[in-house]
Amino acid sequence: MTVDEIVRPFAGLRPAKGRAADVAAPPYDVVSEAEARGLVAGRPWSFLHVSRPEVDFPDGIDSHAPECYVKAAENLRAMERDGVLIRDVKPCYYVYRMILADHVQTGVVAGGSIAEYARNRIRRHELTRPDKETDRVRQIDAVDAQTGPVLVAHPRDSVLDEIVERATGGAPAADVSLGDVRHQMWVVSADADIDAITGAFGKMDAIYIADGHHRSAAAARVAEARGDALSSHFLIVSFPIDEVKILDYNRVVRDLGGLSAANFVSKLGQEFDVVPMGAPVRPDRRGTFGLYLGGRWYRLVLKARPGEDASPLDRLDVRLLTAHVLDPLLGIGDPRTDPRIDFVGGIRGLEALQAMVDGGEWQAAFSLFPTGMDDLMAVADAGLVMPPKSTWFEPKLADGLISYPLA
Repeated sequence: MTVDEIVRPFAGLRPAKGRAADVAAPPYDVVSEAEARGLVAGRPWSFLHVSRPEVDFPDGIDSHAPECYVKAAENLRAMERDGVLIRDVKPCYYVYRMILADHVQTGVVAGGSIAEYARNRIRRHELTRPDKETDRVRQIDAVDAQTGPVLVAHPRDSVLDEIVERATGGAPAADVSLGDVRHQMWVVSADADIDAITGAFGKMDAIYIADGHHRSAAAARVAEARGDALSSHFLIVSFPIDEVKILDYNRVVRDLGGLSAANFVSKLGQEFDVVPMGAPVRPDRRGTFGLYLGGRWYRLVLKARPGEDASPLDRLDVRLLTAHVLDPLLGIGDPRTDPRIDFVGGIRGLEALQAMVDGGEWQAAFSLFPTGMDDLMAVADAGLVMPPKSTWFEPKLADGLISYPLA
């Protein structure tokens, strides 16, 4: 590999013709064990038998027990042995498309260089938890494959656009819907296209991890331990930056830190224009927040926003909410560890926030304007770390449509 190569093709492990619907599954980390058990009912080839193998044991088993990882490996081998999954005979790239309502994003599946990840050319923006990393390390080692794709974003490139357009003009190798999302995949096997894709990515200064920091960190640990050629890359799906969709990531709090609702709203008025609203508030610009409290919605507009010379972190709305509300008024200084706060992905809608507060367990909810890709890249380029739960990417990649074998 030359120093400029940031990705390479690989011989993928993927569903045989007509088997994608049998195999495709939601990402392992967006479903609970109970949900996973329900999803595998009557679906012996669901990839959840690999990504969540505890579904093959009685309720109550520790999902991190050694026998679960052994079972994951057995299940993956059985899928390949019985022809449900096939391996391509040569290294290829793949084109992956997701369609959610009127949103379409189409990217390239590749092996991302661990060396370039270590150099921060494949850039990250989140901290990871060692326990979650270790779980993925054990899973990768057990199944001898990287089965959880990492969602990455790259600058728009005309060479890649032309190859993607040509590839998607043919019949897809996989075409399956999971919930509201349609997933399609094509194989790119022509040598000229493979060389062109490698070269196009090689000219990029950086590409950006959007979703999958624990999977990429685990892959780096596996590569360090194994030290072989196959483990030197990890499974990525890279989309043009302008196609990646980030939803809002909202907050709920259990109490007002001893303040009455009226006193809390009064204190907010010192730094925000506070406007009572007759409907749920979905912020339409930066520096604007929705608050649901006491059965009523308010629109909060920050009176003084940071200037352009401020740190990319200090310009984030998630940071501004902590700096102006959560910390000084509610005493929630570290949202990563404080049990008085929780996070609600925008895919659940504002109605979910309202229902959580009305249910009595939570006292207030805040709706936020989505973090932008420009914000994410600015933080990553500066070598900084985003606050927890800053981005919710939707749609999410399926598990099982493509895996990166390590043996």
